[in-house]
Amino acid sequence: MSKLKKWLLAPGLIGMMITLSGCVKRLDDGSPDPNGLIYRFLVNPLGSFLTYMADNWGLGFGWAIIVLTVIIRCILMPLMIHQSRKSMFQSEKMQYLKPQIDVAQANMKKATTQEEQMQAQKEMQEVYKENNVSMFGGIGCLPLLIQMPIFSALFFTTRYTPGIESSSFFGLNLGERSLLLVAIAGLAYVAQSFISMIGIPAEQKKQMRSMMIVSPMMIVFVSLSSPAGVTLYWVIGGFIGCIQTFITNVLMKPRIKKQIAKDMEENPPKTVVTEKKDVTPTSQEKQKTTNKSTNANKNRNRNAGKQQQHHK
Repeated sequence: MSKLKKWLLAPGLIGMMITLSGCVKRLDDGSPDPNGLIYRFLVNPLGSFLTYMADNWGLGFGWAIIVLTVIIRCILMPLMIHQSRKSMFQSEKMQYLKPQIDVAQANMKKATTQEEQMQAQKEMQEVYKENNVSMFGGIGCLPLLIQMPIFSALFFTTRYTPGIESSSFFGLNLGERSLLLVAIAGLAYVAQSFISMIGIPAEQKKQMRSMMIVSPMMIVFVSLSSPAGVTLYWVIGGFIGCIQTFITNVLMKPRIKKQIAKDMEENPPKTVVTEKKDVTPTSQEKQKTTNKSTNANKNRNRNAGKQQQHHK
């Protein structure tokens, strides 16, 4: 099932980047359509607030981008932490079901007919159903559907709000690409990936290693083709992501593990699938049986011969 998550999440990261461009309707020149739904209700209001902070609060666009990103991410953080907590509960429960899951997966591999495959799939589904565990490990769509338009709006706000392109932040032109910010953004997401690995078994770390590389690479790829204002947004988002991941993986996860261990001790997982012993005789056993049968026949023939001589 960890492989399934891997194949679901890897395209998800790529899909995230596509969504950042696709949520907002764009004109032929690539700029956002002012009549688009996301632009009218999210990008435009966020852009106005960003400009208000930059001009009226005297922050400048650099600090205004930081403040806006922090506000939005802090608003979304409870939802994201809740989703992570839910996913952790499912993942920890799944560890206790692993022996049954392994047996069900082995049965699926051994299946030679469609009926056997369907039976093995049914067994797999029953394991999850009877123990109230999601096959997708608690990966929910609703939080993503809520977050993505907002992240998309932030992306376009920092890219197309008038005035950002001519502003500077600590000597960096926010309208041009900044390799320094690109490097910092990449490091921030690498750090987030490392924090997410804390407390994860070595076997699972190997399976998730590619995800550690994919996420920072995608951020760097987008940042290289974006002005510094957008990259600054990614940098702050990356640092906030580190804090969020620390909360979930370092603070929450040990407690969740203890709680699940206690629950499993009081209410052990229901056994749905058990390993079936192979009763098919091995070649050596077959040979022994054949030898015994041969010897038995020889003994019968000898006894029959002796009886015939005795009667004579």
